[in-house]
Amino acid sequence: MLIYMIRHGQTDWNAEGRMQGQKDIGLNDIGRQQATENGRKLAKILGARAGDFDFVSSPLGRTRDTMERVRAAMGLQPQAYRLDDRLKEVSFGDWEGSTLPELAQISPERVAERARQKWGFIPPGEDAESYEILSWRIGAWLQSVEGPTVCVSHGGVIRTCFRIIGDVNEDEACEMNIPQDRILKIDRDQKQISWL
Repeated sequence: MLIYMIRHGQTDWNAEGRMQGQKDIGLNDIGRQQATENGRKLAKILGARAGDFDFVSSPLGRTRDTMERVRAAMGLQPQAYRLDDRLKEVSFGDWEGSTLPELAQISPERVAERARQKWGFIPPGEDAESYEILSWRIGAWLQSVEGPTVCVSHGGVIRTCFRIIGDVNEDEACEMNIPQDRILKIDRDQKQISWL
């Protein structure tokens, strides 16, 4: 069961180190280029098999824009893909839009608590999630995949895939760099995960 997963292209908030979460921030020029280039790479990887794949995206604008640019670069109809709410980024609650240095000025205890146990930490805010909570959503999505899939999602989602599929420990999963200009290949059944 092959899944090719792409993180959305860069946004200005990514570049500024802001917690983006489920805020709907659009791609910047670099992000649009990354999405198009990932589409060109994926076209070479999949070749004539592209039509055998299900294409699915998080419903947030930055992932939809990325998916449409990927599909256009592959010579496919840009809007012919599905959305799945489970693929949304982890919610950072009231912290969305802030950088860690900004938060450390107003809430140093909570920032220190997050640093001690990032995987299980839930930021303040009614809709906030931990990476652990996110992993329940993503685990359910991974189990629901029925055929070869191309997915555009988020950094936190990919971190949970490394935890679930790659058995990466919690601390490493939280801290790993998730590039926006590479494609992740997941073989769900063989429990293999690698960057292309």
